[in-house]
Amino acid sequence: RPAMISYAECSARERLALLLDPGSFHEWLPPSERVMSPHLAQLGVPSAFDDGVAVGRAMLGGRRVFVAAQEGAFMGGGVGEVHGAKLVGLLQRALRDRPAAVLLLAESGGVRLHEANAGLIAVSEVMRALLDVRAAGIPVLVLIGGANGCFGGMGIVARCADYIVMSDVGRLAMSGPEVIEASHGVDEFDSRDRALVWRTTGGKHRWLIGDCDALVEDDVAAFREAAVAAIGQSRPLTLAALEEEHALLTARLHALPADSIDSAGHDEAALLWSALGIADAQQVPELSVEAVRALRTI
Repeated sequence: RPAMISYAECSARERLALLLDPGSFHEWLPPSERVMSPHLAQLGVPSAFDDGVAVGRAMLGGRRVFVAAQEGAFMGGGVGEVHGAKLVGLLQRALRDRPAAVLLLAESGGVRLHEANAGLIAVSEVMRALLDVRAAGIPVLVLIGGANGCFGGMGIVARCADYIVMSDVGRLAMSGPEVIEASHGVDEFDSRDRALVWRTTGGKHRWLIGDCDALVEDDVAAFREAAVAAIGQSRPLTLAALEEEHALLTARLHALPADSIDSAGHDEAALLWSALGIADAQQVPELSVEAVRALRTI
């Protein structure tokens, strides 16, 4: 097997080049088109010619897919008006052209604060377009393994998809660690505690509590293999599916008693893992991806 290439350390376009069938990616609105945010320049903030996201068509495992890759190095992958419009346009075109799947290589802290309401509206439009694609029977796959994680509005977008692939170094949550700390204080959540951050938002945790569908190594080839396998796994948006999801969330909510205060130095993530029937939960962070994959109980 070829040497592993860290997915987390790749840029958006490096991921596209390595993940997709060689030479198959055709970008729409590439940097040469200079479709940029109209807001950042007004604020004196540097812009990017692609507004931090690459969108286009490609082949994956010999099947046609539409794909978007967020660039975490530009404003943390934050979603603004143009960034969101490119994602919406990709999804709407999928409704017309019906690819085998839509892939979103997500790396984002959520809404771009510089664009405030425009970013919030953009994220809501992305969610609506994504659900339209799912309702049309076209699977939407989200890959999460970038250094910035997938937070805020993009965390919600990810959970609207059919299928989520995460690496053990990937992170997924509604609120980012810094946001939680700013809102509730460092005693509630210390964003500088990297072990705590990964225990509560990382790929292993999301896998064990049922928030992602595949857990892989931090390796581009592993992401590619998981994405190829997931292309045909469309999940219809039905009442039964929603009720099943609500039942899972309810079981998770009640698994850990609200008044469980850990006086033994354990953290709530490990307590929840234990409550879900995972033996030796404290050892989970030290285990290999393969070992953690075998532990899931839900």
